[in-house]
Amino acid sequence: MYINYSDLCPAPMSDFLEYMLSIKGRSPKTVSEYYLDLRTFYRFLVIRFRLSSTTDNFEEIDINLITLDILKKIKIMDLHAFIAFIDRERKNSNRTKARKIACIRSFFKYLYSIVKLIPENPAIDLETPKKNSRLPVALTLDESKGMLNSISGSNEKRDYAIITLFLNCGLRLSELIGIDIDKIKGDTLTVIGKGNKERTIYLNDVCVEAIENYLAVRPEANPGHEKALFISNRKTRFTQRGVQHMVDKYLNEAGLAGKNYSPHKLRHTAATLMYQYGHVDIRALQELLGHESVSTTQIYTHIDKEQLRDAVKNNPLNE
Repeated sequence: MYINYSDLCPAPMSDFLEYMLSIKGRSPKTVSEYYLDLRTFYRFLVIRFRLSSTTDNFEEIDINLITLDILKKIKIMDLHAFIAFIDRERKNSNRTKARKIACIRSFFKYLYSIVKLIPENPAIDLETPKKNSRLPVALTLDESKGMLNSISGSNEKRDYAIITLFLNCGLRLSELIGIDIDKIKGDTLTVIGKGNKERTIYLNDVCVEAIENYLAVRPEANPGHEKALFISNRKTRFTQRGVQHMVDKYLNEAGLAGKNYSPHKLRHTAATLMYQYGHVDIRALQELLGHESVSTTQIYTHIDKEQLRDAVKNNPLNE
């Protein structure tokens, strides 16, 4: 659904959001997050610059009080004060703070370098707090096989193809439900990833076989959904919610419920298995997953504790 940001926030914030959506090609979800982060920032500025006498209810602070003249006055000390505010008053994690800082950096870069509305960029030296390192949650090889073996029922071939693609190719949920039949050419698949970027997925033998077996029984889709690879029982393109429900079902049947697994964790599983067993180069894994930065991919290069323990035990001096 199209959101008219000029109805929600003043210029130049609304102009920035439209720029990120239309020119930079950011997804509607990402731009919506930018809006929420900047709205929080604007409300903080109303408090900091004492632009209103009624600031007791933070969620009701009028962001229209922030004009271009106010934005021109902002210094890096104001940005540091905002970070302190979201840390202490809003209890934001380092990860959330880092996201808000990235948004602010983009906003002031736009104001200074793109549309040249402010005399200097106060965010140019703004530092990002260190993120708490989190290893990806992923199924083990045995758990992955157990989940595949649990698939049955009237939609067995469809569900098996979906889980197989998740576990072998590391697709995002949005990429999987967006697959069109005409984008499959032999052992290659073209998907649209983050930022509307197109990338090629190479299918192994089990993926090709699973897709062929499903296509042999795929029901005829309703008008407007003919191109969709995965069809729901309503004969429309399978939705994110439908896939999530289906994944939860087989996690439960495989005895894996309650372990914080999800479709996105199946993507983590594919990446972890490829790195651990496929000896995939980190740059190749970055390309496979569609990561913009290799630093995102590096979370899969961790070595588990058992591997570390074995490495010490196998030291030739351990005799």
